[in-house]
Amino acid sequence: MNPVDRRKFLSDGIRTVGTVALAGAAGVLVGRTGSAEPMVWQLDPDKCIACTNCATKCVLDVSAVKCLNCFDMCGYCDICTGYFEMGYTALDTAAENQLCPTGAIVRRFIEERSGQRFYEYTIDVPLCIGCGKCVKGCALMNGSLYMQVEHDRCLDCNECAIAIACPTQAFYRIPAAQTEIMKRKAIAALRSRAQRTLQSAGGDAARRREATELLARLEQQQRWRAEQQQLDDSAGLQAASPGEALRDE
Repeated sequence: MNPVDRRKFLSDGIRTVGTVALAGAAGVLVGRTGSAEPMVWQLDPDKCIACTNCATKCVLDVSAVKCLNCFDMCGYCDICTGYFEMGYTALDTAAENQLCPTGAIVRRFIEERSGQRFYEYTIDVPLCIGCGKCVKGCALMNGSLYMQVEHDRCLDCNECAIAIACPTQAFYRIPAAQTEIMKRKAIAALRSRAQRTLQSAGGDAARRREATELLARLEQQQRWRAEQQQLDDSAGLQAASPGEALRDE
């Protein structure tokens, strides 16, 4: 082979390899941006112990993890252990009586029945820093307050700093379409409401649609939990198998 033919052969070969490499890279990009569903960070509130890492480990100045209140679980308590400091001096909204360090929980009187006063507790999300103090306090009662990652605030880092620091490994990557991970008790409470709505909707198409959509959302939550349980069980079996092999020997 003369020098000219050899250079042409090498040049053609390099172009061919480059074309294959570019095609492969394009395939990966298509897989990531086209067929693959976007994944987001969420935490399992049933595993959360309100350790305060969500407030201090997030890469954002103010954590993307916020408190939520599932009103279907809430007792609307006058003495709310998620709202009041243990040493409160009065059942009012004074700052010294509030458990939340930023005053992110809004207490609003709803009604009085049989001598009992009922209040609604909502979260002023921009003020919430994700410290979990209210969640830990509410766990002493109905447990309606819980932590969750806000999609519109989270940067969806490849490695979430909070997830790495989480002592109970409560953080998961889930499809964005799933929206969230609910508490098991929240699923039960919301299902009860949806079923009651369906029963009382009659010919009200809008109410029936609302209840049906909620039930579909809850089914999605249960499927995720069932799949996760299978993965956990499989991981447990794989971890146990080396020990079993040693015993068999």
